[in-house]
Amino acid sequence: MRALPFLCGLMLAAPVQAAQSDAVSAPVASGIATEIRANVSGKLRDFYSARGFWPLWVDKDRIGPQADALLALIAQSGMDGLRPRDYDARGLTQAIEEADTTGDAKAIARADLALSRALAGIIADMRRPARGLAMRYLDPEVTPRDADPSDILRAAALVPSLADYIQTAGWMSPFYMQLRSARADYAERWADLPAIAVPQGVRFRPGILTPETALLRHRLGLSDGTAYDKALAARVRAFQADHGLKADGVAGAQTIAALNRGPGDNLRLLALNLERARLLPGPWTRHVVVDAASARLWYYDKGALDGMMKVVAGTAETQTPMMAGMIRYATLNPYWNIPPDLVQSRVAPKILSGASLNGLGYEALADWSATPAPLAQSAIDWRAVAAGRDEVRVRQLPGGSNAMGRVKFMFPNDLGIYLHDTPQRDLFSKTDRHFSNGCVRLEDAQRLSRWFFGTAPAAEGSAPEQHRPLPQPVPVYLTYFTAIPTAQGVQFLPDVYGRDGD
Repeated sequence: MRALPFLCGLMLAAPVQAAQSDAVSAPVASGIATEIRANVSGKLRDFYSARGFWPLWVDKDRIGPQADALLALIAQSGMDGLRPRDYDARGLTQAIEEADTTGDAKAIARADLALSRALAGIIADMRRPARGLAMRYLDPEVTPRDADPSDILRAAALVPSLADYIQTAGWMSPFYMQLRSARADYAERWADLPAIAVPQGVRFRPGILTPETALLRHRLGLSDGTAYDKALAARVRAFQADHGLKADGVAGAQTIAALNRGPGDNLRLLALNLERARLLPGPWTRHVVVDAASARLWYYDKGALDGMMKVVAGTAETQTPMMAGMIRYATLNPYWNIPPDLVQSRVAPKILSGASLNGLGYEALADWSATPAPLAQSAIDWRAVAAGRDEVRVRQLPGGSNAMGRVKFMFPNDLGIYLHDTPQRDLFSKTDRHFSNGCVRLEDAQRLSRWFFGTAPAAEGSAPEQHRPLPQPVPVYLTYFTAIPTAQGVQFLPDVYGRDGD
């Protein structure tokens, strides 16, 4: 039986046509193709017929190493919440061994078809979202659908190395694969330790000798004792590094809280966040990801991460939703339509205290249509607005102090959520960046604009709301990750929005 190589690495292969003529000689391939033509059916036939029934898995006239990569992926598919037995690894191994032993075109064709069927199945299952996730899809381009096996195999056939493509699961988001690996490492290192409660309020540090230290040692799988010795300090540092904490070897309040959460709860969180990551596309899809939990944004293209930046996301009361849509245009010199609750709580009191709409850089409008009539400040009962009895549309005019900054990026939705510039630069220096009313404020809107357009479009004069369509609409995914893979392990983030459940 073939050895199963360990799945590792995140480099993804570029989608260019592989050179088939070097992988299999024409006379052998011709016989295999004849057998494939005679035996293939269903959706697999659509794939093979488009390539003249040429085999996918043959290398140097035999089943190639890409089959080993598939067997390894199947063996480890439990990491993806799948069942390895669903992909018949034993039957695949037998088919491969028969093809290798006999060299018979019929046996090779049979193995080629079985491997293609298994690959299409496991890719479709890895890409399929779990039930119950609250992602809202705004456009058909981003709405999940059952993948056609012929489309799955066609994409696999276009990579320069099918073995690399399978080993790295190149159809999945890099974030998914990083979190998947981190979850496996976490389970191996910490899952089997005893769930012992460590007392709060004790500052455990190297050199101390207390009875409570025995509980800390037991919790971390060390020998009995009450000394905070070098072995315990090293174990605490390892735990801190694997949990995204400052690895100083001192078991303070944050470290004790992480220990007392227990490995079971953390493994549940890792599984939940892995399901959220499953919703993201692979990196060959040019797209943007906004993570409201960590208040960060990533953008991908051509198989790689192109960049990241900090963002400001919604507060616990005005959450940034989980949704996916298509960014279709940018608006330069934007207005800011002030939410009615802020008009009531902030604008109306200022007007009642003697301020003017004009002095504040605002204007009132008669309705929420595209061409609303302006309203005079004197025509509004501001006391009724402040009391919540009346509602009036107020928007901030474009300019340096406008809350939208100089540009906003629009993916039309009925919640009024978008990505935008901001003049409040101080917020990006904060660790917790949950201050918005649901929209996403960008640390570097101009950099993202250059990525969208090639060069950042400039406004033509001071006219408000100048729209610029993107050269190609770009998918954006607003999500929520409370477990983030790091270079050392996993960082578990506060569940600001209360979405992780019990």
